Amino acid sequence: MSDSKNSNEKKSGCLKSVMVGFGVFVALILVVAIFGKSDEQPSTAIAGGDALDNSTQISATLDDPENNLTGPQKNAVRSAKQYLAISGFSREGLIEQLSSDAGNGYRLSDATLAVDSLDVDWKAQAVRSAKQYLSISGFSCKGLIEQLSSSAGSKYTIEEATYGANQAGAC
Repeated sequence: MSDSKNSNEKKSGCLKSVMVGFGVFVALILVVAIFGKSDEQPSTAIAGGDALDNSTQISATLDDPENNLTGPQKNAVRSAKQYLAISGFSREGLIEQLSSDAGNGYRLSDATLAVDSLDVDWKAQAVRSAKQYLSISGFSCKGLIEQLSSSAGSKYTIEEATYGANQAGAC
């Protein structure tokens, strides 16, 4: 009986070790996928569909010397720029990221003002997000559009999501 108990404990401990190792492995893959170095320069799309590398600032009200932004609003603009430099975001998704307790926790009004002060091409952002999704998993055209436009997904408009899926080659 004791040999059987020890054997079960060893199996359980081994399984836990494998699961922890797998979790660490998946976390590392996600970190590399998001922040890893690639041949492409990470870009942030702005109006007109131009892409900027990370060394270029996005045009914002913050750059206007006569702006009337409060300290938290200026910080929200900075945070929004940082998010856009890392990944594709929809307008609604970026506002939610900035204002949610799980995100930055800015007031909704400050987050909205910050995002709306940026000159962002949301269709180009949808293309970035679509390409990011496709780099992780396969999607049908319909499935990718649903993922991009879902309230549980990226929150793009149907028009932006459709454009993004088409431009990314899913349709």
